[in-house]
Amino acid sequence: MAFSGQKALSQLMRMHTLLSFALVMRLLLVGFGIYQDRTMIVKYTDIDYHVFTDASRYLTQGESPYNRSTYRYTPLLAWMLTPNIYLTFVFGKLLFVACDVLTGVLIQRLLLLRGLSTEAAGLHSALWLLNPFPAGVSTRGNAESLLSALVLGTLLCLERRRTLAAALLYGLAVHMKIYPVTYALPIALSLQAREPGGGPSGGKRNGALWAFVRRLLNRDLLMFAFVSGGLFCGLTLVFYRMYGWEFLHETYLYHLTRRDIRHNFSPYFYLLYLTAESAWSPALGVAAFLPQAALLLLTSLAFHADLVLCCFLNTAIFVTFNKVCTSQYFLWYLCLLPLVIPHLTLSLKKGVGMLALWFAGQAIWLAPAYYLEFEGCDAFLLIWLAGLLFLSINTYIMVTIISHYRPLSIKKRPKTD
Repeated sequence: MAFSGQKALSQLMRMHTLLSFALVMRLLLVGFGIYQDRTMIVKYTDIDYHVFTDASRYLTQGESPYNRSTYRYTPLLAWMLTPNIYLTFVFGKLLFVACDVLTGVLIQRLLLLRGLSTEAAGLHSALWLLNPFPAGVSTRGNAESLLSALVLGTLLCLERRRTLAAALLYGLAVHMKIYPVTYALPIALSLQAREPGGGPSGGKRNGALWAFVRRLLNRDLLMFAFVSGGLFCGLTLVFYRMYGWEFLHETYLYHLTRRDIRHNFSPYFYLLYLTAESAWSPALGVAAFLPQAALLLLTSLAFHADLVLCCFLNTAIFVTFNKVCTSQYFLWYLCLLPLVIPHLTLSLKKGVGMLALWFAGQAIWLAPAYYLEFEGCDAFLLIWLAGLLFLSINTYIMVTIISHYRPLSIKKRPKTD
């Protein structure tokens, strides 16, 4: 018994060491960023961070955050970062770093709930905590770690059957950025499945109908829908009254009608670039959502029983097939990948090979992108072909993950709500 307690304490200390190292690494990057911004031509801080800060400055002056051009986020983010003006410019970076480390903690807690040992859970959470990519993104001042923490917090609460807390976190996540709406159907289907079928014996057909209605109207599903939807609509109404149509357009509608013709990983960017001046370009932008919608529907129906896997696939599909795809979007599904990896039957060699292939796809894209951006060469066609190759690589990786995934058989836990 004493040996078991000592082992648990040792494992706990290792997790604390890992978290401390991850935090110190990020704080050092924040410090280096301050030095680089002051002394070097190429700046460390992301331009988006300056956009956030300028929007917060307008708020402190009693004006709209949308007075800052290219601010296309919820006003809530600008309100959260007002300490950038009142306290210190790096406050937002420290907040994003805290959410980044919290993401690692949530990954570890979810892995424990999904049956991994403390040691294995800590090892897999290190895939995020020691990863220089999310560390770099958060310390450069990008807000993606806020979404990672909200999404993983939602999944953790659902796993623990804390439906009310999950609904609040989910409603806030969708308000902050629209992509988590792709989890709505799988979450609804998983909550519906919690209600056991059954009903009065009035014939097979009537019994099946009654069982469906009972599952559709079960307490958890109704609570989640009303609370998350109510929070989202409530925040939307408050900010609409404060900032009017500009809030709705910049925060939500712009992203639906957006036609970004700058080079990015999206397979649609070249088509949108060539048709930018045509009358039917807006229709093409809307049509680009159709492959996404079809694939999201299929994966939601097929994999909702394992919500973590389904959310990972939905996010990867949304990012890969989106009409705008940049490297920071990869964090949306990379934060879920450590939860999927322990249940893959891939060999280490094949896993490393897929990782190398994923990086190679980006490197191949970056070569013509460099010549376009810095040398002024006409490399649009090559960038588009490289984007199609990267699309093929991502599709291959998703199919491989699906085919090598070992389904979970997690015991049902008692409700805590």
